Amino acid sequence: MSKKNRNGVVYSTDPDFQYQSDQQGEAETLSPAQQNLKIWVVKLGGNKVVTAIRGFIGTDADLADLGKQLKAACGAGGSTKDDEILIQGDHRDKVLAWLTGKGYKAKKAGG
Repeated sequence: MSKKNRNGVVYSTDPDFQYQSDQQGEAETLSPAQQNLKIWVVKLGGNKVVTAIRGFIGTDADLADLGKQLKAACGAGGSTKDDEILIQGDHRDKVLAWLTGKGYKAKKAGG
């Protein structure tokens, strides 16, 4: 285990000490009908607007795959990080229509 993951452990004199991580494994990906996604429009610095999809429960690989499909559907760039999908531009209506068409439970959030 990497030393970077040992938060709070300074030193142990016990030769049989085994560090136990509090981190849980990745959650299994829920089916589209069980997902509760929220679609936000976020303004970044320099008057840039991105569409953020939050609330996805599942593995990072499935999140990246969903992000790739959404970016292709919107015809825009973006990224997937910190358990959210970011798509360049205001595409709330396209994203909502695409997600509900694929069986996801999604709704607009924010102002």
